[in-house]
Amino acid sequence: MDFDLSDEQQLIRETARAFTDREIVARARENARNEHFDLELVGMLAEQGYLGAIVPREYGGAGLDYVTYGLIVEEIGRGDSAMRTVISVQTSLVCSSILAWGSERQKADYLPRLCSGEWLGCFGLTEAEAGSDAAGQRTRASKVEGGWRLNGSKMWISLANHARVALIFAQTDPELRHRGLACFLVDTEHPGFTTQAIHHKMGLHGSDTASISLDDVFVPDDALLGDVGAGFKVAMSALDSGRYSVAAGCVGICQGCVEESVRYATQRRQFDRPIASFQLVQAMLAEMKVRTDAARLLVWRAGALRDRGRPCTTETSIAKLYATESAQWCANEAIQVHGGAGYVDDHPVERWFRDVRVTTLYEGTSQIQKLIIGRALTGINALVPE
Repeated sequence: MDFDLSDEQQLIRETARAFTDREIVARARENARNEHFDLELVGMLAEQGYLGAIVPREYGGAGLDYVTYGLIVEEIGRGDSAMRTVISVQTSLVCSSILAWGSERQKADYLPRLCSGEWLGCFGLTEAEAGSDAAGQRTRASKVEGGWRLNGSKMWISLANHARVALIFAQTDPELRHRGLACFLVDTEHPGFTTQAIHHKMGLHGSDTASISLDDVFVPDDALLGDVGAGFKVAMSALDSGRYSVAAGCVGICQGCVEESVRYATQRRQFDRPIASFQLVQAMLAEMKVRTDAARLLVWRAGALRDRGRPCTTETSIAKLYATESAQWCANEAIQVHGGAGYVDDHPVERWFRDVRVTTLYEGTSQIQKLIIGRALTGINALVPE
């Protein structure tokens, strides 16, 4: 395996890092303090080509491979998880689903608008009673003349308050469980589609999170993404891509924790010397560096497999599990290195600590990732009852 990045990848990475430091870092603290979803900054992400990085150029995207996409997401994640969430949802969940499962008309209609940032999209899978059990959807799709009627609700949906199109997963036949699921492209301006912002989150204060209510929402037949019964496959393929982007973003948090902790430890003095001279502090820094590098290589492996068209579900789950847990650990250690200074938002480690916690929950909890890995090892699906 070649660990050297190409000249183009190096340039894209450096550009993303410079953009993050210049535009995102400068706004991240105030956006979090004010619970402000920064649409101006979202527009800048679009101008950089980050909202459709993996979408082919013919549909308005940048046409990048997954490894390069991961480099971008890592840098954005280092700056602000709220903005990384925008990229993950727009690109990995919404665009990738339309690209993989959409008709030619759907691709031509939706992808250019999403890649340009003209429209935002959201991914309506999670419900109050359907989290890890994605097949347990209570949202219903009833067939009517010329289309479908959708009724139900969704919970914890990123970008929902600002999305123009929502991927809504609904059950067409409850007795079929996952074989009855369907996915619909829903215009959020249609009557009966309403959202409500979710406040008082532990972290991601600069991110838009909402619940969705679907009250007899009509969608035409051509709003169906894929076939009836393919909804579960649509969701799982999207989550594979989403997990990759979350993992890459968490590598960025790990890297940020290393950089900020080294900077602080070499400047902060106690007992007439920098705290970086203490062996236990160096041990923390060293462990943070090891976990960062290991997480990055796991992400690169998953991306390289996907770029080669090889199966990578297990490897993506490994990357997501390790990177999210490592980022959580690194953020905790970074606060320890900073001491009391790390407990307030004068330093970004405080925000990273709050923002990273959710990454072990969404796109499949750490426990779900372990079950996916265990299934690959044993051939036994622990999620299916005997």
